[in-house]
Amino acid sequence: MSRRLVPDVTTLQAFECAARHGSFTQAAAELNLTQSAVSRQIKDLESQIGVLLFERVRQRVILSDAGQKFLPEVRRLLTQSEELMVRAMASARSESTLSIASLPTFGSRWLTPRLPDFLKEHPGTVINIASRSQPFDFEEQNFDLAIHYGQPVWAHATCSYLCSEIIVPVASPALLALNPMQEPGELEHKPLLHLATRPKMWAQWFESNGGEMKSAYRGNRFDQFSMVIEAAVAGLGFALVPRYLIEQELVADRLRVVFDRPMQTENNYYLVVPEGKLENPVSQAFRAWIVKQVG
Repeated sequence: MSRRLVPDVTTLQAFECAARHGSFTQAAAELNLTQSAVSRQIKDLESQIGVLLFERVRQRVILSDAGQKFLPEVRRLLTQSEELMVRAMASARSESTLSIASLPTFGSRWLTPRLPDFLKEHPGTVINIASRSQPFDFEEQNFDLAIHYGQPVWAHATCSYLCSEIIVPVASPALLALNPMQEPGELEHKPLLHLATRPKMWAQWFESNGGEMKSAYRGNRFDQFSMVIEAAVAGLGFALVPRYLIEQELVADRLRVVFDRPMQTENNYYLVVPEGKLENPVSQAFRAWIVKQVG
């Protein structure tokens, strides 16, 4: 297979650097090259693509329309190349590696504290964890598996059920002391904290515990459960969060369950393995281990 269209990484670096600085001279200084060398690399790249990537304006160079469209893809490719080398260097002396895409709060609050147990069972394994909130293309992002919340649907991959999600209303002890309550209806007009990606959660909880509340959508919003939890600990309001994410806060009495009326959400957690990696021994070992952890 011919590779004549594969771009030279150093040339792409010169293009990205010049675009960032708006100057071939400053790009040359950063890359420890001469200005003429950078100019020549850009000209070679433009000849290969067949379009002008920069326009000269006074003493600066600015991206052309084609250059503006090209730049994000170049940055993505450079980032992937760097990540590839870092992973290769990290795993050079290891027996095996495992790359996991995890939901941010699940990864930081539930998975990471339990990983020492897995590594104890599988010494020599190097684990790479990255946050991903939405499904992605495994062919474009090289992960061995992913933790997914939603429905068991993922293109070119197999979803295996891990667990359901139980939501509970919580608040800080200080806030509860100021707002003693006996019934869910008393939360009307109290400060509520919301997860931006699940705006109907409080409305659903109220519906299952006494009826519709006009205040169900009022309050501060955050885009991660970790932020909602910290806001609740700080006393900013009442929050609905999965019980498994606040194990430490409950034990330390930093948060308390307001009403013992849990709600199971309509979606579940799944372990997702891409096609072609179902027989990966370390992925199979991780799957067996995590199933025991959630059991």
